[in-house]
Amino acid sequence: ANYFSKFSKAPVICKLVGRKVLDGVGQPTLEVEIYCTVKNYEKRICSIVMASHSQIPENALPETIEADEKERNYSVHSAVEWVNESLRTMLRDLESTDQCQADRILGEYFANKVEEKKEIQRREEEEAAKVTPAPASCPPTPIPKQKKGGKPVKKVLVQENLIPPAEPAEPVLCGSLAIGGTSLAIAKAGATISRVPLYLYIALLKHDQESPKEMTLPLPMVTLLNCEKNLSTKLKLVKEVMLIPPVELSLKQGIERIQDIQKEMTRLLESSGKMPGAQADSKKGKAQSSGKKAPPPPLKRISHLGCLTTGYDNLEQLLLLMQTACKNIDLELGTDMYLAINCAAHELMDYDKGKYEILTGTFKSPDEMVAMYMEMINDFPFIIALIDPLRKEDREQWRSICCALGSKCYLIAEDAATHISKLKTDQNINIATCSGVVLKYINQTKVSDLVELTGILDGQRHITILGSPDGESLDESLAVGLGARFLKLGGLSRGERVAKYNRLLAIEEELAANGTLR
Repeated sequence: ANYFSKFSKAPVICKLVGRKVLDGVGQPTLEVEIYCTVKNYEKRICSIVMASHSQIPENALPETIEADEKERNYSVHSAVEWVNESLRTMLRDLESTDQCQADRILGEYFANKVEEKKEIQRREEEEAAKVTPAPASCPPTPIPKQKKGGKPVKKVLVQENLIPPAEPAEPVLCGSLAIGGTSLAIAKAGATISRVPLYLYIALLKHDQESPKEMTLPLPMVTLLNCEKNLSTKLKLVKEVMLIPPVELSLKQGIERIQDIQKEMTRLLESSGKMPGAQADSKKGKAQSSGKKAPPPPLKRISHLGCLTTGYDNLEQLLLLMQTACKNIDLELGTDMYLAINCAAHELMDYDKGKYEILTGTFKSPDEMVAMYMEMINDFPFIIALIDPLRKEDREQWRSICCALGSKCYLIAEDAATHISKLKTDQNINIATCSGVVLKYINQTKVSDLVELTGILDGQRHITILGSPDGESLDESLAVGLGARFLKLGGLSRGERVAKYNRLLAIEEELAANGTLR
């Protein structure tokens, strides 16, 4: 039976099923299910859940958040329709292992949808122009003449804002989740049909079906602290503090070491009253001194990133506490563990002042930010990566900071980079002088786009970081198969994030057993 099965017709896609589900943070998103005809029988092969990703910053207005939620719901509804109607028909009878053809069909379908959207907008603009009357011409404002002997009229000089304005957000077509979801689902189905793990299937796609002799696991960037910018504390410069284990450790050893640091940091934060709610308890001294029983200690607050949420008044306070935690367990930052800091500079800009607000009430110009980062890396050389230290619009300052610090730490663009589709089209990244780019598998991104783009970045000697979107549903196999240098998944809490770390540990064991782990 096994012998004759080799001569049977290759499995082909017979049905796609799209449905609305919830992702790891409870937001609506898309699930795509693949059914194939295998030896004349319809068989469910696999399913994937796309991650939701929002571009709305933490300090957004309530009405902005509400509008984003409505748009997200509409986008998921459209994506479900695309999968269950058009894409199901277009991809029927396609071999599940023909990823290039599947992605070509998906790309053409999406391009047609974009053109349809543009045509609808053009018609609406034409109709609006017909309805709206032409504005009445206003008479010119008379210039007041200066009276004889009168004081000259003072000219008010308006100070020009010298910073480049924020570039508009990349438009996202409602329903685009269907493209990325279907592409990844077909890749997973192809791996299942081929009886190979997804990470190896992706690696074969990248290396023209040649099995790599060695494979390297990406270094994890594990988020230890999430410093929310809307807390009462002053420090706004830091959004995430991440730990990066040294390369000589195995992934398992690195994760264990990070867990030890996390436990010690939790102990220090609780003892110093920095845990959320602890400061409120310390203010109840009067109640305690009057003989009343103190309330029970608050539960640890874990952010959606799977890490502790806390705040600080300055950067030195945070970094010194990190050093103390490591010393307490006989580790040294810069040797036994390294730090990466996500600055999320685009959330710091005060456009009225034309400066970044790094501490509450403390502002710095883009040039002053470069000088501050230089001083920071010189004082704390164990920081080996800065993510989004500046906005993408500050190109001149990006060049300056890369010239000054490029040999000392990685300068990585996340929100400061353009979208994957544009990166692939332009064949170069928006900020040519950065060390690398965080890539996220969202919206209309296809598997072949990531394969092609990582090849371009490798050729330009830029490092690739696969990042997990807000909704967490990134498949860690992508990072392994694509040969990413780093993997940014969040903290060591929350079920879905921990499941990814566990899968990486299993992949490490598989590669070691096969003798292909480098």
